Amino acid sequence: MGKAYFGGEICLRSHIWLPLITGASLPSLAFAQVTAPATIIDEDDDAIEVNSSEIVVVAPRIRGQVEVPNQPVQTFDEEDIAAYGADSIADLIAAISPQTGSGRGRGSGRPVILVNGQRIASFRELHRIPPEAIRRMEVLPEEVALRFGYPANQRVLNMILKDNFASIMAAGEYNVPTRGGYDNYEAEGGVFKISGPRRYNFSAKLTETTMLTEAERRIRQSASGQPTVSGDPQPARYRSLADADSTLELNGTMTQGIGEGGLDGSITVNGAYTHQQTTSLSGLDTVMLTHNGDSEIRTLPDPLTTRSVIDTFEGGLGYNTMIGDWTFSTTADGSYTDTNTRTDRRRDTDGLVAAAADGSLAIDGALPTVPGAGVDVARNRALALATLTTLSGRPFRMPAGDANLTLNGGFDFNRTTSEDTRTDVGAFTLKRSDVSGGINLALPLTSRAEDFLGAIGDFTLNLGGGIDHLSDFGTLKNWNLGLTWNPTDKLSFQASYLVEDAAPSLSQLGAPNIVTYNVSVYDFTNATTSLVTVTTGGNPDLVKEKQRDIKLSATWQLPFLDRSNLIVEYFRNRSSDVTKAFPLLTPAIEAAFPGRVTRDAFGNLIAIDRRAVTYDEVSTSSMRWGFNISGKLGSDSASGSGGGGRPTRAAPPVRSEVPAPPGLSGGPPPTGGGGFDPSRFEAMRKSLCAPAGEGASPDLSAMPERMRERLVGADGKVDPEKLERMKQRVCSAEAPWAPGGFDPERFARLRQAVCTDGGSEPDLSKLPEPMLERLKGPDGQVDKARLAAMRERVCSSNGAPPQGAAPAGAAPAEKKQSGESSSGGGGSQRSGFGPPGGGRWNLSVYHTWRFVDRVRIAPGVPELDELAGDAISAGGVPRHSIEMEGGLFKNGYGLRLKGEWNAPAKVNGSGLPSSSDLRFGSTFILDARLFVDLGRMENLVAKAPFFKGARIALTADNLLDSRQKVTDENGLVPLAYQAAYRQPQGRVVGIDFRKMF
Repeated sequence: MGKAYFGGEICLRSHIWLPLITGASLPSLAFAQVTAPATIIDEDDDAIEVNSSEIVVVAPRIRGQVEVPNQPVQTFDEEDIAAYGADSIADLIAAISPQTGSGRGRGSGRPVILVNGQRIASFRELHRIPPEAIRRMEVLPEEVALRFGYPANQRVLNMILKDNFASIMAAGEYNVPTRGGYDNYEAEGGVFKISGPRRYNFSAKLTETTMLTEAERRIRQSASGQPTVSGDPQPARYRSLADADSTLELNGTMTQGIGEGGLDGSITVNGAYTHQQTTSLSGLDTVMLTHNGDSEIRTLPDPLTTRSVIDTFEGGLGYNTMIGDWTFSTTADGSYTDTNTRTDRRRDTDGLVAAAADGSLAIDGALPTVPGAGVDVARNRALALATLTTLSGRPFRMPAGDANLTLNGGFDFNRTTSEDTRTDVGAFTLKRSDVSGGINLALPLTSRAEDFLGAIGDFTLNLGGGIDHLSDFGTLKNWNLGLTWNPTDKLSFQASYLVEDAAPSLSQLGAPNIVTYNVSVYDFTNATTSLVTVTTGGNPDLVKEKQRDIKLSATWQLPFLDRSNLIVEYFRNRSSDVTKAFPLLTPAIEAAFPGRVTRDAFGNLIAIDRRAVTYDEVSTSSMRWGFNISGKLGSDSASGSGGGGRPTRAAPPVRSEVPAPPGLSGGPPPTGGGGFDPSRFEAMRKSLCAPAGEGASPDLSAMPERMRERLVGADGKVDPEKLERMKQRVCSAEAPWAPGGFDPERFARLRQAVCTDGGSEPDLSKLPEPMLERLKGPDGQVDKARLAAMRERVCSSNGAPPQGAAPAGAAPAEKKQSGESSSGGGGSQRSGFGPPGGGRWNLSVYHTWRFVDRVRIAPGVPELDELAGDAISAGGVPRHSIEMEGGLFKNGYGLRLKGEWNAPAKVNGSGLPSSSDLRFGSTFILDARLFVDLGRMENLVAKAPFFKGARIALTADNLLDSRQKVTDENGLVPLAYQAAYRQPQGRVVGIDFRKMF
C-alpha cells in the first residue's frame, strides 16, 4: 500500500468516486480508475500496487511549498489575495502586516521573503509584481527563517508564483488630507511576465508630495498664541511638519531557468535606481541688534532651509540549483547611496552693532543689511554589499524521518565616507567587513506518519549556531535551540531560546553630525516648551550588544471555520549594552547623560546632543495572541487552486473535476472552467510516445512542469528508468484511464450508508475494506475527523457525483470564464479579481500585552519602568495594543479595513514644583479601502472596452481623523505635544486607478 498521510499526499482505494481532499483543492489531485492490475508511482517515486477496479487518488504538495514541521500563521490562495485589491506585492504585504509582523521585537518589520520556496537577493525583485501573479502565499513562524540562513527574528513569507502569467500595468494615485495643507501624486507603470522557468519585471514609479507647514495645522507658537520673536508675525509658516518630497524609482528583474524546463536551477539579476529630493524648513533666522548698550532680537526674512538629494544605485544576483539531493542557493545584493544635505547657516551676529558711531541708526528703525551666512554641506557616501550562500539537504535518516541540515556562509562589506562643513574633522571613512558562517540542524524525534512513537505526536528538535567576524568589532557569536510539537494536525506548540551578539550599524557609528535649529522640545524639568538646537549623527563610542530571547507559542487550527486559527505567543527578551537612539529628555535621562544637555545660566534648555547612546540593560516580556478567521461568500465554483492552510483532514468544498491521468495534476486545470483537458493530454501523449531515433530523447516540451520534475534523478538530469515507467503508464493501451469510469450505483450505496440524518451514526460496515482502513487512526479506531471529512465530501453532492464526472476519457464540456487564460500549469490570468458569483471575507486580530519593559541606563542607576511612566520614548509605552485587518469581497466589489489601537500611557516628571507628569491618550488609527473591479462589469465593458482589466479604489488613511491628545497634570496640552505634532496629516483620502493590459 502507498503512503497515506495528511500533509502531502493521499492514496485512497475504492470502487467509487471519492474526492476526499486534505489541504489541497481538486486541481492538485490525480484520479485514476484501474481496470487491470497496475503500478502507480507516487510523489516520492514509491511504487503503489493497485488492483483492478480501484480508484487511486494522489495529492502531491504544490511545487514551491516549504516543508517544515511548523504550522503556517496564515495562508492565502488566489481568491484570498484578490480580495485585498492590492496594486502590488508591496501593497499586499503592507495590508497583511498584522499576520506578517513579529512580536519578538528584533529585526525589521518586513518578513523574510521567499519565492517558490527559494531565497531572493532583495525585496526589489518582486515588490512591484502584480498580486494576480501569485498562486499561493504562506506566512510561517520566525523559526523557519533559520532553515534559510536568516536569524529567527522575522516571520517568513513564501510566495508561490503561477507558471504562466503576463501583464502590462499602468496606475495613478492622488491623495490629500481632509484638513488640507499638501498633495500627494503617484504614477507608475510596469510590465511583468512569467513563462515557465523564465520571468521578468520592469517598473517605474514617480511620487510627488508637497510640504506641510506648522501654519497649515495652526500650531501655537507660545502659550498665549502670540509670536515669540519680534518682527516675526507668522513664524509657523517657516517650519515644516512634513517635508516636500519627490522620488523617482526605476527597477528591473530577470529570472531564467537553467536546463530543460528550469530543472537545473535558476539565475536572477536585478537592478534599480532611486532619486529622491526633500526640502524642509526650520524657522526664520534671528539676529541681536545692539545700540547704546540696549539689545533687541529681530528676525531675518529668509527661512532656514534644509535640502537633501539622495541617489541610490542597487543591484542583486541570485542563483539556485540542486547539487545531488541538496539545494544550493547563493545571493548577492549591493547598493551605493550618495546623500547630499545642504543646510542654511545661521548668521553669527550676536552683538552686531547696528548703529553708526554717531548713533544715527535707531534700534526701532529698519533692519540693517546683514550679509548672508552661506550654506553648510554634509555629504555621505555609503557602499554596501551583502552575500549569503546556503546548502540545505537531508544528510541522514532517523527512525522518525529525515534530518534537515542547513549550512550558510556570507560576506558583507560596508563603507561610509562622510564630510561636513560644520565640523573641523573633514572627510572621514568608516568601513566594515563581516565574514559569517552558521549551521542549523532539524531532527525529527517522533512521527505519526513514520509510526515512530506517534502516539505522542510529532516532535522536532532544532539546533543551530553561527559566528560573525567584524573587522571593526571582532567576533560575534550566536546559537539557538528550539522544539516543535504537533500532537495533532490541528495543534502545534513551539519553544525556542536564542542567544546573539549584535553590533551597532555604521550609520550609528559614523553618520555625519548635523545641527538642526529651532526644534520644538518639551522640557520636563521646567514644564515648558523650548526651541532648541539639536545635534544628530554617529557616535564612535558605541559597543556590541548581547541578546537573550525566549519564545513560547501555540497554534490551533480552528475546527469550525475553514483555514482559520488561533495563535498565542509569549516573548521574553534580555539585552545588555544596548545601542539606542537618544531617549526622551526626562529628568532621569538628563541625570544619566549630563554631557548631552546644554542649559543657559537661568536653567533654560538651549541644546541637546541626540546621537545614539548605550544602555546598560533592557528587559522586556510580552504576550501576543490573535486569531485569523475567514470564509466564503456565496458560490465559489470557479475558485483558484491551492489549499489554504497546512494540509489537514478538514476538506474544502467539492469542486467540479474530471478524472485525470496520474501526473497531470498539480495546478489549475488547463481549461478555464475546470476539469481535465483531453486535447492537452493527447498532445503530451503523442510527443512522449512517438518513436524516437536511437539515442534520442522523447519530446517532453508538452509535459506539465511538475510532471517533468518527477522524472529528474539525483544528478539533475532526466532519469531513463523513471522516463520508461512514465511511458509505460501513459502510452499503454491498458492505461488506468481506459474506458470504464464512474459507477453511479456504487456511489449511491455509499451515500446511503454514510449520509445519515438526525444525528444517527453512519453504517460503516457497508464501506469497502480499503476505504474503512483509511478512516482509522493510529489506535485502530475510526478517526472522527477523517470520517467527518469523508462525509462532507460524499454527502455534499445532493445524491449525485461531482459535477462533470464522466467515464474516463470522455471530454468534458468546456466553459471558460471571461478573461481567463487557457494556459495551464500555473494558474489562470484573469482580467478581474475572484470568481463570478463567489466571494471572500476574513478577519485577523492580534493583541499585544506587555508585562515588563525595564531599562537600566548605567550600573548603579535605578531601573526605569517604562510601563509605569519612566519612559525613554516620546509617547511612553502602552501596556496594551491591538492590530486588526479584515474585509470582504464579492462580485467585483471589495472593502478592506486595517486598524491599530494603543492604550493610554504616561511619562513621569521630576516631581519638582515646576515639573509635570504627562498623559498620552489612547490612539486608534483605522485605514479603509473600497475598490471596484470595473472589468467585471459586463455592461460597462461592452460599452467602453477600455475598462476591461481596470480597477478603481477609494482610500481613507486614518478614517476617523484620530490624533493623540497629550495633557499635563492641569489638563493642558504642552506646546511640544500639540496634536498636529503627534499626527500632522490627519485623515488622508485618495483615489487610485489601475489598468491591466
